[in-house]
Amino acid sequence: MDCQFRQRLILTILTALWLALSPESHAVVQILPEVSLTVDGRAVHDHASVVSDPTVQEILAAFGRAESAVQKEDLAPLLQFYAKGYNYHGLKPADVRRIWGEVFDHYRDLSSTHLFSEVKVFRSGPQLRAEITCTGGLYGTEAKGGTRITLDSWFREVHYLVHEDGAWRFLGNAGAAPSTAPFTSSPHHPLF
Repeated sequence: MDCQFRQRLILTILTALWLALSPESHAVVQILPEVSLTVDGRAVHDHASVVSDPTVQEILAAFGRAESAVQKEDLAPLLQFYAKGYNYHGLKPADVRRIWGEVFDHYRDLSSTHLFSEVKVFRSGPQLRAEITCTGGLYGTEAKGGTRITLDSWFREVHYLVHEDGAWRFLGNAGAAPSTAPFTSSPHHPLF
């Protein structure tokens, strides 16, 4: 394991722990310093160039709007972040509405972390798409009991986005769905 990877892993773990244990609500959507960006096959490795890229700025703004909606526990603008064709192992937009509603009913002071380490933007037919490698988590305080918990966490998960109706929208994730959880307790992981 190389030194940079270990440093990145330690920083990610410390950030996740800090966010999980912190009592206040907040959101972090950040481009990591060693990020790589690929746009239609052209690689960009300079952090300043990646962060200032207009497409990356649009993607960050989309996540920012979704994070703001989570902070306000406002379903309508949060659901605008999801693509019409959202599908994660059979979960559709109606399921997203139900599950986020359950999250808002049972948890307070929600916070999340999204640390982007790789961004790929490409055309698939007429549509612009993005694949974002992300490490992060979703945290909240139980409404009953007041215990701060980690609702979900992920490491180097690939988020799929599509540019639809003039904005970047969440299409789904890579990864296998858990086989042991009943549908009624669907993990929050596929949702954000």
